Amino acid sequence: MARERFAQIYARAAERKGGEAALEAMLATPLSNDALAAIGDDRWLAAFSQKVFQSGISWQVVRNKWPNFETVFFGFDIEKMLLIPDDMWERKATDPGIIRHLAKVMTIPANAQMIHDVARQHGSFARFVADWPSNDIIGLWRYLKKHGARLGGNIGPYTLRVMGKDTFILSQDTESYLRQCGIIDGGRDTQKSLKATQEAFNAWQEESGRPLCQISQIIAFSCGDNRL
Repeated sequence: MARERFAQIYARAAERKGGEAALEAMLATPLSNDALAAIGDDRWLAAFSQKVFQSGISWQVVRNKWPNFETVFFGFDIEKMLLIPDDMWERKATDPGIIRHLAKVMTIPANAQMIHDVARQHGSFARFVADWPSNDIIGLWRYLKKHGARLGGNIGPYTLRVMGKDTFILSQDTESYLRQCGIIDGGRDTQKSLKATQEAFNAWQEESGRPLCQISQIIAFSCGDNRL
């Protein structure tokens, strides 16, 4: 089928979720640029690290242990992360209070370096993210994947969503819908597919006036196995 008008997608999602009021109550609201820019860079490192550790493991298990992560890694203070020698990182990776996974632990100093480098150019990593235009959110995904550690796939986008940056998410339901519409016809993460997806979301945003995160959720709610 061809790309639908957003009003059609919204009507179907509302019907599946018990009406417009019920649907609206489920939708996320992104932070303003000023609110995003006020987030400490240590919180960005913590958020990236949490999503990295949640990859391939129960999210709740990671959440339950997260206070220990904050203690072991000094609150994810960027400057402190950059001063820790390699042998200490290896010792920290064996701490029983955290999830012991050396490769994932080593993403912390790598992503601390990325955040530090960006902050030197833009004042803070938070300001860099806040100022990135949502009509090219795939460009920010690409930056995180290229310059960060293990931030490709959905890890970067999910972290941005959790932190309040307006972004769509290519969940299983959303990807399936985009394929049905012929917007994606190859690999999900190819530049061709991502560019076509961004263009479709930009069009739906212009039509609806909604943030990308809500459009993404409404699309997911309009299809797949999530009917109430």
